[in-house]
Amino acid sequence: MNLRQLQQCTKNILLCFNNSRAIQIREISNTKCLRRSLEPVLEQNKSSSKEVLTHFEFHGQWPAEEQQLFIKDLRLHTDFITNEEETKLLEEIEPYMKRLHYEYDHWDDAIHGFRETERKQWYPHNRAVLERVRQTAFDGAIMPYVHILDLAAEGVIKPHVDSTRYCGNTIAGISLLSDSVMRLVRVDERKYLQGKAVEAPEVASTSAQNTADADDAYRNRPETTLENNFYVDVLLRRRSLYIMSHSSRYNFTHEILGNDVSQFQGQRVKKDRRISIICRNDP
Repeated sequence: MNLRQLQQCTKNILLCFNNSRAIQIREISNTKCLRRSLEPVLEQNKSSSKEVLTHFEFHGQWPAEEQQLFIKDLRLHTDFITNEEETKLLEEIEPYMKRLHYEYDHWDDAIHGFRETERKQWYPHNRAVLERVRQTAFDGAIMPYVHILDLAAEGVIKPHVDSTRYCGNTIAGISLLSDSVMRLVRVDERKYLQGKAVEAPEVASTSAQNTADADDAYRNRPETTLENNFYVDVLLRRRSLYIMSHSSRYNFTHEILGNDVSQFQGQRVKKDRRISIICRNDP
């Protein structure tokens, strides 16, 4: 729950108690203002522990403090949208996406088998869904353009950390059409900063080619290279919302596992075509 939601809850509670007794009774009986004010807090706390137990699979030796911080900064809401809302989103997206070809070369080699676009104007019923994302995931306004990423059934998103040139400290995404597994691997922030190798001062003046080589090595490093020996697999159910912020956004690479390795708690998770509706805040 963010500060703005907490302030609104407090305001609603104070309005109830500051009114006359008759008005208090009317407010409580007719609008359930206390319950309405507290429900976001109770519901978020209830769903948080549930999602961690059933949708997070931790691997390796996690320091306790780091694991607690990660759980706070990576939030998951299953069934964030309904079947009908998913259908409405797809009805608006599909006519344009079908005109695009799937690509297998990305500017930083992070994605294979994808097509993408950005959208600013939405039909009213879909604007309401995006407003829920904004209220749930962001303290302030999200960036005006929403990123739509269409990943083919055989497509993969390789390990990467999103650049701070394009987004701020929070990324939120709705998963459409398919379940998938997102893996987040702890990286050494002293060596990597949003996908770019951080050079020591004495070598900072080396050629741009050296920087590019280091970045390529980062993007293409083997899946089994676990710098800090711990990582987490997150089961992203169809119609769920993930919110990746702060430590989970900056200190971990994230990837969508391909079907050859896609499993969760020992069970294969088949990834079909998957569309992500991705919202970000300003850098």
